[in-house]
Amino acid sequence: MQRYLFAALLITTMPVSAEVITCRVIGIADGNAFSCRTAEGQRLRVRMAEIDAPDLKQPDGSQARQTLSSHVFGKDVFLTIKGRDDQGRTLARVRAGDVDVNSDMVRTGTAWAYRGQLNDRTLLDLEAVAREFKRGIWSLHKSEQQPPWEWRKQTRSAAR
Repeated sequence: MQRYLFAALLITTMPVSAEVITCRVIGIADGNAFSCRTAEGQRLRVRMAEIDAPDLKQPDGSQARQTLSSHVFGKDVFLTIKGRDDQGRTLARVRAGDVDVNSDMVRTGTAWAYRGQLNDRTLLDLEAVAREFKRGIWSLHKSEQQPPWEWRKQTRSAAR
């Protein structure tokens, strides 16, 4: 009975256009991307919406990947679908149990609020607190606190 009540509550508190699906996480790509399998057997590549974690080659990139893994690997998660990215991955807000994983990654300093696709302005507040208390990436030297979107742009330019 509680499961149905929770599902009904979840559905009635979501915007009408939001699609929520459940899947089991089967692989972690980096600090903000993973693969999962739905109950129907469909494999999804997921990019977490509204956040961006350090790339694996950046300082704390491996730590971000490990943090995401500890939240979701091998677990059933709820995905609130926000669309698709330019690589065809499902963009989603992720919930594991009662944890909003996207928010928690920012709160703990393992991801930035991604200004390029930000709808939830509370992520900026969580980032500011993490920065103030020098959590995660904010404990690094200032020169190592490069947002991933800037790092990728710089890496592409250097490759040319």
